[in-house]
Amino acid sequence: MTDFFAGIPKIAYEGPDSDNDFAYRHYDPDEIVMGKRMEEHLRFSVAYWHSFAWEGGDPFGGQTFQRPWFGDSMDHAKMKADAAFEMFRILGQPFFCFHDVDVRPEGETFAENTANLDRITDYFGPKMEETGTRLLWGTANLFSHRRYMAGAATNPDPDVFAFAAATIKSCMDATHKLGGQNYVLWGGREGYETLLNTDLKREADQAARMLSMVVDYKHKIGFEGTILIEPKPQEPTKHQYDYDVATVAGFLQRYGLDKDVKLNLEQGHAILAGHSFEHELAMAASLGMLGSIDMNRNDYQSGWDTDQFPNNVPEVALAYYEVLKMGGFETGGTNFDAKLRRQSLDAEDLILAHVGGMDVCARGLKAAAKMLEEGKLEAARTARYAGWESDEAKAMLGSSLDEIAARVEREQIVPQPKSGRQEILENLVMRYV
Repeated sequence: MTDFFAGIPKIAYEGPDSDNDFAYRHYDPDEIVMGKRMEEHLRFSVAYWHSFAWEGGDPFGGQTFQRPWFGDSMDHAKMKADAAFEMFRILGQPFFCFHDVDVRPEGETFAENTANLDRITDYFGPKMEETGTRLLWGTANLFSHRRYMAGAATNPDPDVFAFAAATIKSCMDATHKLGGQNYVLWGGREGYETLLNTDLKREADQAARMLSMVVDYKHKIGFEGTILIEPKPQEPTKHQYDYDVATVAGFLQRYGLDKDVKLNLEQGHAILAGHSFEHELAMAASLGMLGSIDMNRNDYQSGWDTDQFPNNVPEVALAYYEVLKMGGFETGGTNFDAKLRRQSLDAEDLILAHVGGMDVCARGLKAAAKMLEEGKLEAARTARYAGWESDEAKAMLGSSLDEIAARVEREQIVPQPKSGRQEILENLVMRYV
């Protein structure tokens, strides 16, 4: 056991006027928003890797955190689980997420890794029952170990492909055993460093084949959750096969997997791809592929994945607007793929970072719901495209260039530009946030 969180109370909702640091000011899990409890809308999840496995390093410096569970034994893994579920009890969030290496010791062989994963997930079972915390998704870490330095599914060595496939199977089994609602694949090393030694077609074909095996295995074991891919554009490799929503959608359609796989989208990855978070969400929703989100933010002055906790309500509101507009999450949720700063050493830092992030998301959700319910933004969007509702405009999309050109000449069409009203709409959004 550990007393790491000793003295920290269970966090409760006290309202916006509270001056208690250890309280929710905006996140009231029982508040009804658009006919559903706030907890059911947001479906918050804690990321095991950043909160309990990360040691505080960055590209220019090593470990700054000292945690009693840091170590590579089963006793350390159990102590880490004790601390994790104590934090889950304090926060009261409904879900958590993990990679296999976050929760188990590393063995000498695949068999040892699998046995260790089985043991620790057995240890999770009673704790999940006691706290009521469920598994939003599980995944395999196929990027940290040196064996994956040239990728996992895309690796030029078939033995690495085989080891990765076996590891995915064991992690899917663990996720299924724990009642996980999704299974995520993130290709942190699925890319290249130089084209001089890379066969792009072969690597894409291998990645698709691995994903097909995942889909087949899902059905074989009766896993009812969603298979998710998490796009990322760079870092550590400078080009990845899952760059952004559009890239992944094209990949899935190319290999006939677009009906079986959805997307887990992260705010920080959207920024690294040169997009806004709401752009990626809107794109995925328009394709029917939005499954779940990782909530964090990047430092806009840094060109790498800083994974900070969210604190920008307007950004978060626009993100949840896209989620609500598509009908809300089904199996997905809001996972805090966020970590403390290297100088934030204390237990209370870890708790209060999540409290602040949950309050920011709650404020964003309520603003998004009000925008959607009042309908002014959608009314403006509808008005902008109103010309396309005429029978003549609709028929034009089934015409030829010759027919359209003849009509333009016959009717002497001279289009006049119309305002996009961007600033007016930005002012409108700011009324809600």
